[in-house]
Amino acid sequence: MTTSKQFLVRAAARNNAEWCAVMSRSHGVAGEFGAQAWAAAARTPPYYPDAVTLVPGADPDALAARIDTTTPGASVKDSFADLDLTEAGYRVLFDAQWIHRPAGAPCLTSDLGWDVVGDREALREWALAWDDDGGAADLFRPELLDDPDTFVLAGHSADGRVLTGAVASRGEHVVGISNLFAREGGPDLAWPVVLGAAHRLFPTLPVVGYEHGDDLTAAVRQGFEPVGPLRVWLHG
Repeated sequence: MTTSKQFLVRAAARNNAEWCAVMSRSHGVAGEFGAQAWAAAARTPPYYPDAVTLVPGADPDALAARIDTTTPGASVKDSFADLDLTEAGYRVLFDAQWIHRPAGAPCLTSDLGWDVVGDREALREWALAWDDDGGAADLFRPELLDDPDTFVLAGHSADGRVLTGAVASRGEHVVGISNLFAREGGPDLAWPVVLGAAHRLFPTLPVVGYEHGDDLTAAVRQGFEPVGPLRVWLHG
């Protein structure tokens, strides 16, 4: 891995950990940043890890000791795919790639308008669009709107319906994109809206995130480059 890719992976991992910390705080769960990882001692919200490594070669024993495994569902985001957590009772849930897109890189235009969600009602509408059956829509709580570095992006149809969106998390060196969705058309509909919004809101920041499978292929079509592997471990 080149020095520039190493920097991008570290920046992406830090950015993602900061977003996980914001999401956890919105659910009343406090996490702590250490030299090697961010971790929460109590169970984090669904779909969010209990720890995110920040540097290569994190101590697996020290990391495992910071996580409560008495409640089912503990997970670790191994940001450099270089840990072995099997002895601590974890198994690999999935592998993925960090992705990067340079600041100011051209993107496809979209016919959809977009805005940044700014109130409870709009956030609820966005969350229901993100989760078609509504079973996980409560994941996105109004407290998220109080964080100055979190931007919930919504792409609208001409009649105002939320058709696509994502969460943009502003960091010191990058802006991270997560929770990308499109009610129709898949990621190829969502990315032009979200990248256009990111360019307008953060013109000097590269865009990062992580994807795997068909979603990774779609991101590459939109100008992203895979820059390094990550792995998510699940306890039990």
